[in-house]
Parts: sequence; C-alpha cells; structure tokens
Amino acid sequence: MLTSEAGSRNGNCHTPLAAGSLQAGLVPSPIPVSFRFKMLKAVILIGGPQKGTRFRPLSFEVPKPLFPVAGVPMLQHHIEACAKVPNMKEILLIGFYQPNEELTRFLFNAQQEFKISIRYLQEYAALGTGGGIYHFRDQIVAGSPEAFFVLNADVCSAFPLAEMLSFQEERGEPNSFVILGTTANRTQSLNYGCIVENDKTNEILHYVEKPSTFVSDIINCGIYLLKPDIFQHIGAVFQKNQQDMLLEEPTNGWHRAEAIRLEQDIFTALAGQGKLYVYKTLSFWSQIKSAGSAIYASRLYLNQYHTTHPERLASNEAGGPKISGNVYIHPTANIDPTATLGPNVSIGTGVTIGAGVRVRESVILHGATLQDHCCVLNSIVGWDSTVGKWARVEGTPSDPNPNDPFAKIDSETLFREGKLTPSITILGCNVTIPSEVIILNSIVLPHKDLNRSFKNQIIL
Repeated sequence: MLTSEAGSRNGNCHTPLAAGSLQAGLVPSPIPVSFRFKMLKAVILIGGPQKGTRFRPLSFEVPKPLFPVAGVPMLQHHIEACAKVPNMKEILLIGFYQPNEELTRFLFNAQQEFKISIRYLQEYAALGTGGGIYHFRDQIVAGSPEAFFVLNADVCSAFPLAEMLSFQEERGEPNSFVILGTTANRTQSLNYGCIVENDKTNEILHYVEKPSTFVSDIINCGIYLLKPDIFQHIGAVFQKNQQDMLLEEPTNGWHRAEAIRLEQDIFTALAGQGKLYVYKTLSFWSQIKSAGSAIYASRLYLNQYHTTHPERLASNEAGGPKISGNVYIHPTANIDPTATLGPNVSIGTGVTIGAGVRVRESVILHGATLQDHCCVLNSIVGWDSTVGKWARVEGTPSDPNPNDPFAKIDSETLFREGKLTPSITILGCNVTIPSEVIILNSIVLPHKDLNRSFKNQIIL
C-alpha cells in the first residue's frame, strides 16, 4: 500500500547544505573528507509492534516506520540520506517486527532505487538500542567498515551525516564516537538525553538520559557515528548483566542480559573519557512519536523539498487545484480544480477530492475520499476513509512554540486531568464520516460508520 508511494518517487535526501542550514548561515565541511573512510555502513533502529503505541490507530494498518511523511515512508528519508554518503556499502534495519509483505516490498523497492544493499535483521525480542546492534555485531562489522552510523527511525532530520564524518576526522581521536546534538529550551530538555560538552573541543563531559532537573540545553538527536570499538564497551555491559543475572532471579524480560540501552548504559559511562563528542546541528530536527508529530515532521520535510526535491512540491497550474504553501500530491490522486490545498498537505495514492474541498495541515492517506465542500484541518484521514459533503474534520495542532527558536514538539499525553487532550483528529482505516457533521479533536478507530458529530472523544 505505502510502498507503491515509495516506488513512485525518490526518497528524501540530505544535501551538503540543508534548508535549515541555509537559514542558520552554516557552512558545512566539504564532503570529500569522508572519502578517507573507505567503507561505511548504516544501521537504522526501527523498533517493533509494541513500541508504536502512541501512533495508534495508524500503526494498526502499517508498521510505524513505513507511515508516509511528506509523501514517502518515514524510513525512506533515512535511507536516502545514508545512500548519499560516499563509500556507504550497506544499510541494515534492526527491529522486532515480523517480516511482512509491506516491509519486504519496501526494502525491495528501496534497493532497486538507491542501488545499495538494504537488509532487515529481526531481533528475537526488544533488545534496546545497544542490545540490537550488539546482537548483530558480526553482520555490522562484516567487510571491516571503519565506521557506521546508527539512526533511530522515529526522528525527522536534515541528517547531516557527511558533516558528522568531517567533524569526526577533525577531532583527531581515531576511536572516538560522535552524537548528533541540537539545542532545546530548558524545560523541554528534561524529555531528552542531555549533553554537557567542553565548549572548545566538543567532547562530551557528562551525559544524562531524561534528567529530573536541568542539566544542559544540548540534547541527543538519536543519530550516532560509531566505530567497531563500541562493541567492546557494549560487551563489557553484557558481561556485567550476565553476572548480575546469576546473582538474582530475573523478574521480567528487561533483565535479559542482552537488553542494553546505548544511551543510559554506554554513553553515560563513556562521557568524560575522551571517547564521546557532540556535533551540534542548527538544521531542523524533531521526534516522531505520535500522529500529531507526524504532521509537524511532514511540514519540515516539505519545506526541505525546495532544496532537495522541488519536483515533489505541487504548484498552481491551469485546470488544477489552488495550492497554498507546500503541498505533496501523488500523481494518482484525482483532485477537483475548485479544491484548495495547503499549506502542509500530503495527498496519497488514489485519493479523490471533490469540488470546493479545503484541506490544510493534514495528511490524506491512500484511497481516501473527500466529498464536495468538506473541510479537513489539522487531521490525518486514514486509508480508504470517506468524509461526507459539507462535513468538517478538525483537530488542534500540537506544534512547538513558534516564538521560541529552540522549542521542540511536546510529547503528547492522551489524557490530562481526566479529559482527552485536544490534539489532531485521526480517522483510522475505512472510516465513514456522514455529510454535514463536525468531528473535532477526536480519534476514530478503524472501520467505523459515524452517524453524528463528535467532539473530544475516542470513538471505539
């Protein structure tokens, strides 16, 4: 379903000068430095089915890493960024999803498109960010790569991978590791891994994952440049976990010796030893934890398309719909010329949009139908869903504070003080909204035929 979108368009990519860098006035290091690395690999950590719970009901239909953001599967943005790096020989996906037809088809299409080996390695259980790469260390070091990237799948970024390589070269420490960092505000930094650095050398002196009090406004972006030496450090934690297991009876799966967290178990210990450095980016970055953050990530990527993929952005043409701002429209979509779309709208495969329809800050997924004069704002309309004539589907945006340049998107809690938190409206797969009703700040689970208006509800 989604991979037909993947096959029809090129993936997002990172160029040496990303859109965010242009605004910030950064001058990136020249790419040829990375040619000094004769062989590189990349590992993308994609998690598993019980991890995408905040993404429901959308993750019922498709693995979260394949959810389309700015018109292509979330993972495709990572893969193209990795494929652009010189001497990148292989991309490995590590997670505990059962291999399925969609994932297999996506990998096949991506390999054909980017002309690079892409393989999925399935964990037998959730092993954590460090345990997963340690379990498959033989696969990662096969062919003797000098370094490898580790990227979390649920981040949206300009992916300054070439700049991280250049930065690592300039450090002069041959076996050091690099974390991509960015600046957050003081309050929101508590929700991330916090980095205290040496201002002159950028060495990480102290690392704390989600501290209870303010530590630093530099946060971990979940993108790392590691050397094979990292496995010695992970191995030491593995040995310690095994010894601890002999002393105490394990009470749950987390006590499994191989379940290791790169951030808490490895980076915290390595900080201050001259092994860990931070490369700070001024380009855009955001987490994609919830459906609301997917709309925000879509806006960031659509904005980057001006630099990387202008052909993906729709424009005002004779006989076409009115386009306002950045809009992605799949070529198979059928849109009435009197419709108005944008800003920040993604239209998927086979979507039908009728006369006078207004869509803003929304994602319309494969096969959906928006009937005449309906209005969709700050919403995700699920696969094969229908919004009736003159209906209004509206949510509340969960954007960062626009007046704070370092603000990040807040991790949404579904309920606050016993009430459903107003957020974007989500229609699951195959939902039917009747004519002339209003669906406001609500989540509709798949296969529902509604018969009236709803406000601030989860419709089961």
